[in-house]
Amino acid sequence: MKKWRRGDGRAILSGMPPLPSAPISVDDVLAARERVSPFLTPTPLRSHPALDAAIPGVTLLVKHENVQPTGSFKVRNGVATITALSAAERARGVVGATTGNHGLGLAFAGRQLGVSVTICVPRGNNPEKNAALRAWGATVIEEGDDYDAAIGVAQRLVESDGKTLAHSTNNVNVLAGAGTMTLEIHEQLGDTDSLDALIIAIGGGSQAVGALAVTQAVRPGLPVIGVQASGAPAVHDSWHAREPRRTDRAATFAEGVATRASYPLTLSPLIDGLADFITVTDAEIADAVRVILSTTHHLVEGAGAIGFAAARKLAPRLQGKRAGIIFCGANMDTTVLRRILNREL
Repeated sequence: MKKWRRGDGRAILSGMPPLPSAPISVDDVLAARERVSPFLTPTPLRSHPALDAAIPGVTLLVKHENVQPTGSFKVRNGVATITALSAAERARGVVGATTGNHGLGLAFAGRQLGVSVTICVPRGNNPEKNAALRAWGATVIEEGDDYDAAIGVAQRLVESDGKTLAHSTNNVNVLAGAGTMTLEIHEQLGDTDSLDALIIAIGGGSQAVGALAVTQAVRPGLPVIGVQASGAPAVHDSWHAREPRRTDRAATFAEGVATRASYPLTLSPLIDGLADFITVTDAEIADAVRVILSTTHHLVEGAGAIGFAAARKLAPRLQGKRAGIIFCGANMDTTVLRRILNREL
């Protein structure tokens, strides 16, 4: 085991073996950061006293992934994935399935590196995200009823056209890219500052698995708490059952966490590593969006508000403590935003 030193001289343990079920280690995250850093700058970690006032007794530190060039942390995943491909894989082109943010990350990376990107989205997907995907240069295919169906469409293109599949979750480079966010959080905290909990939204689990890989090496014992929408609880239910669970539908406006199944690469490390896993309702998420907008003047999408909604729910346990939350995305459909502001959700 050795220490990897940052530019400010502080140390992070590298060479530490991952947990038995973990698909990545902190060394994978460090390698991903080397690939990502030429394209992305660190995002802010900020305190918002007016936001804290909405949860008396709890102090929040907010990681602002909503200011990424694509409006989401998933640009880290996309860049980490495409920069890891061989020249032959890049030449064949990349295909992914998404409700928006994963595809935007791939499209951004493809544009920087000259790689053709095809993105499969479900019918009725957020039209603004579809437009953004095309603006970044991706070919967009709208087919299937939901995200899980769109994955099947992407797999078909792998088989028919030889494209490289960049899965939004079952991909070690995606997980390592997501881990760079938590690496930045700990660097920005420094050696003397601390958190008592890190709360992370879970759809497929890349954010959380990346966070677990980093915290094991940087701050062992820091509780990482997962949160999912109660209308799309497949991963939450799988975690509590300690085995895979599926749901028939994903009934939430927070499309960034609207999954119907757990994923093989992330479920085991989530089971082994998360300190707790809760759900929040769409009404709680919508109210969180409103509070965040009014107190911080930052717009976040449903998935980006889930951490704050969970912190409110966990307030009795977090009294006198500091919790980290992630504004993981900002790509809110204006029609949905209007409904939220009009208190129709």
